[in-house]
Amino acid sequence: MQSALETPNAMPTQRPPLATRPDVAEAASVPCLELLVETMDGNEVPSQSFTSGELFRIGAHRSNDLVLEDPLVSQFHCRLRVAQHAWEIEDLGSLNGTRVNGVRVREAYLPLPSCRLRVGNSAVRVSVVGAQEQKEPPATAHFGSMRGRSLVMRRLFALLEKIAESDANVLIQGESGTGKELVATELYQRGLRRDGKLVIVDGGALAPGVVESELFGHARGAFTGADSERVGAFEAANEGTIFFDEIGELPLDLQPKLLRALESRMIRRVGETKMRKVDVRVIAATNRSLEVEVNHRRFREDLFFRLSVVTVEVPPLREHLDDIPDLVETFVGLSGAKGASALFTTAVLADLASHQWPGNVRELKNYVERAIVLRSATPAKATSRRVTQPSMALGVDLDVPFRNAKEVAVEVFDKSYLTALLDWSGGNVSQAARRAGMDRIHLHRLIQRYGLTTKPRISL
Repeated sequence: MQSALETPNAMPTQRPPLATRPDVAEAASVPCLELLVETMDGNEVPSQSFTSGELFRIGAHRSNDLVLEDPLVSQFHCRLRVAQHAWEIEDLGSLNGTRVNGVRVREAYLPLPSCRLRVGNSAVRVSVVGAQEQKEPPATAHFGSMRGRSLVMRRLFALLEKIAESDANVLIQGESGTGKELVATELYQRGLRRDGKLVIVDGGALAPGVVESELFGHARGAFTGADSERVGAFEAANEGTIFFDEIGELPLDLQPKLLRALESRMIRRVGETKMRKVDVRVIAATNRSLEVEVNHRRFREDLFFRLSVVTVEVPPLREHLDDIPDLVETFVGLSGAKGASALFTTAVLADLASHQWPGNVRELKNYVERAIVLRSATPAKATSRRVTQPSMALGVDLDVPFRNAKEVAVEVFDKSYLTALLDWSGGNVSQAARRAGMDRIHLHRLIQRYGLTTKPRISL
């Protein structure tokens, strides 16, 4: 998917007010869509239309905006969302795929003013019926320690301001390195429970055998090694907040117990029969799409809805590259290094905006810190792959049988993808598997098949 990237301005000594900043995208109108569902005989049923909003879900579950009673449609099949003042469609890991004008897609811009979607065994015709004005968010360029003047980030900050005033459970979704933990921390510090404790549980770091004990505690002698009683995260956070990072890693067999605790506000320590009352707010985060996990029955649907009373989508850095000057300025300020801002010239900032940053804001922060330590921030030092136009189609040799040619092309792709994936994760196979949305054992087998290395890479 292509998007126009603008070269950021150099960091001035003092930034002008937000309203006069030329690099801040203004709100614009986007097409208003009408969806007509076609039956198997080609007839149309009453239309489903919407005139406002930036997200529209399609699936078999009753919570979707468009519910399709089709056995081949997944619970959360796909969604339409506004991106770059246009509509894009994203398949949510559906079991039978999503097609646009006959082409199967994972993520793509809709070819408007009219196109036809194939969702399972159902056809949906999408047409433009007007335009809707996107609301201009408040001119707030920060939320606590979070910074960003772009339209997408100001919208996020406006949403977070509203969420902070409530006591609802929150699900934060976004790629690794986008700042989900920072979002959770700021919500806690500005929330109604800021005087209570914040207890952090890292689902990705818990051993399967101790998850229940970590969450609910255990009695003395409950299992081998339980030499004393233990207070779990829920009790420790009573009248406060639990931040459950990487909630998507929670084992399936423990999800009903977490659901029961959230619904009843009661927990039971391992090895006890006594129920204990707890009052906590849960903020959960994941770099996975829980809709996809529900479709593949790796995450309970009822727990998903209990956690996602409010959902926050943290955008990847590639969707707000115009915030790079502000982010760099922030990271330089945090370092306390005198004269470090002079390293990041106009040319350096322009080069940083031409990269994809697969590691997102975390990767940019690491780059800035490394540049300050080495006293060098030349454009060539940027660690991310550049944003490039799609390459020309592969050359085709018709003298080679189709199957053989396809095997060669697949192998070339596999090697390129896996090499980039391992480079991004520094050789961490578990992290790489989560990023790629694939099984870790399958990833190991591919690595062995192609003779790739998983040793961490060291770069200066």
